[in-house]
Amino acid sequence: MTIWVDADACPKPVKEILFRVAGRDGIRVILVANQRLRVPSSPHIGSIQVPAGFDVADREIARLAERGDLVISADIPLAATVVNNGCLVLGPRGDIYDVTNVQEALTSRNFMDEIRGAGTETGGPRPFTRADHERFSNSLARILSGKHSPKDGDWD
Repeated sequence: MTIWVDADACPKPVKEILFRVAGRDGIRVILVANQRLRVPSSPHIGSIQVPAGFDVADREIARLAERGDLVISADIPLAATVVNNGCLVLGPRGDIYDVTNVQEALTSRNFMDEIRGAGTETGGPRPFTRADHERFSNSLARILSGKHSPKDGDWD
């Protein structure tokens, strides 16, 4: 398994958890962003810098992620793409997206996008909290222990 991180907007505490997991468990963690990233020196941690542009990092993750990989992202369209390719997605706030719920999340996201497009103020994302940090850590532990996997039975 490789953990792919949509790193442009990923909170620092989430990256720190992933760096510890990479070192402790030897799991490959690759951060993808349109800016240069500093990552710890480790054979298990790497980064890919993509050109600036709308969804460039998302498209690169979708291209590289393979069945059984884990993607860390709050981007629901990216989640829908990689889940349909056999990956699991974990949002920075601990939300897990798999074949059982990603379509519902995408529908909700698209609805909110339409509302914003019509001029309704919906506010931005709330600040990342200690509770979000803990929920992410707990969800990641559940995934890595095998207690949560895609429901299609093909995830290793």
